[in-house]
Amino acid sequence: MRAAIERGNPDHVPAFDLSVHTGMRSGEQFSLQWSQVDWERRIVILPRTKNGNSRHVPLNAVALRQIKKRHDEIQPDSPWVHLNGDKAKLRGHRDWFEPALINSGLVEYSWHCNRHTFASRLVMAGVDLRTVGELLGHRTPSMTWRYSHLAPAHQQRDVDLLVATEKPGKRRAQVPPRK
Repeated sequence: MRAAIERGNPDHVPAFDLSVHTGMRSGEQFSLQWSQVDWERRIVILPRTKNGNSRHVPLNAVALRQIKKRHDEIQPDSPWVHLNGDKAKLRGHRDWFEPALINSGLVEYSWHCNRHTFASRLVMAGVDLRTVGELLGHRTPSMTWRYSHLAPAHQQRDVDLLVATEKPGKRRAQVPPRK
C-alpha cells in the first residue's frame, strides 16, 4: 500500500505512515492541529476521541519523523497538520487513498485497516492486549481483541516454541509451569 502511495501521491506518505504507527482513527488524524503535538514528550494529545475521552498518543521514531516532515513542509501559519493541495485543511484520505488502493491491487483494504495493522504489529511484537487497548483508546478488552489479528507466520513461530523446548530423545513438549 505504501509503495502505491509513493508512486501516486508521495506527499501523503507521511499521513499513511502516521496512521500505521499511531493507530489514530481517521477523524482524529485529519483534524489534528500543531497545538496538539508535544514535541518534547513525543506525543499527540487528542482532547476528545470517538469515546468522548481525551488520550495521549505516543510517537515512535517513524511517526515522529513523518510528523516532523509534515511540519517542515507546511507553511508555519497553518494550524493543521494535514493540508490539501490548496494549503487548506485536508478533510480526509479518500481523494488520494482510493486511487492508490486501486493502483496497489489490494482487495478489501480500507484506511481503517491501518488501525488493525497497528494493533496486530504490537501484539506480534509481544505487547500485552491491555496496553494495545490503551494505545487504541478502547473502552473494553473485547474491542481490542477484534483488532489484534495475528499473521500466520507469527502463529507458526509460536507453536514452534513447543518443539524448541523438547529434549533430545523425548517426544513430549515441555511447557513452562503456570504462574
